Amino acid sequence: MKRNTWQREAVRGALDANDGFVSAQALHSALHTSGSPIGLATVYRALADLAAQGDADSLQSPDGESLYRACSTNAHHHHLICRNCGLTVEIEADAVERWAKDVAAQNGFTEAAHVVDVFGLCAACTAQAAASAL
Repeated sequence: MKRNTWQREAVRGALDANDGFVSAQALHSALHTSGSPIGLATVYRALADLAAQGDADSLQSPDGESLYRACSTNAHHHHLICRNCGLTVEIEADAVERWAKDVAAQNGFTEAAHVVDVFGLCAACTAQAAASAL
């Protein structure tokens, strides 16, 4: 286990202050704005460590950028993520779990693992888009 440094704690604090997923660059910018001297490479390392230890969720955005957020559970879970505002909801996906195991077994695979994140527009952003289309 990595030891907790002030830099890692600063990154964890900044991550905790965000509701949704955030890029390393955005997190670094927020830290810099608040007066932290922490470097971008250190932010990347701290985020990678937090994700590896299960203290942060990590995913790739639809455009391929790595995004992170403080993890509220260490259990396997999936997300609904708003493409507009970043609102993130952890969801149960029993049907996905069954499907992944079945497809793996049908193809002779065991110990299958998967990542499923669903991107869309939340209700508020959908309503806002509809209102601005009028």
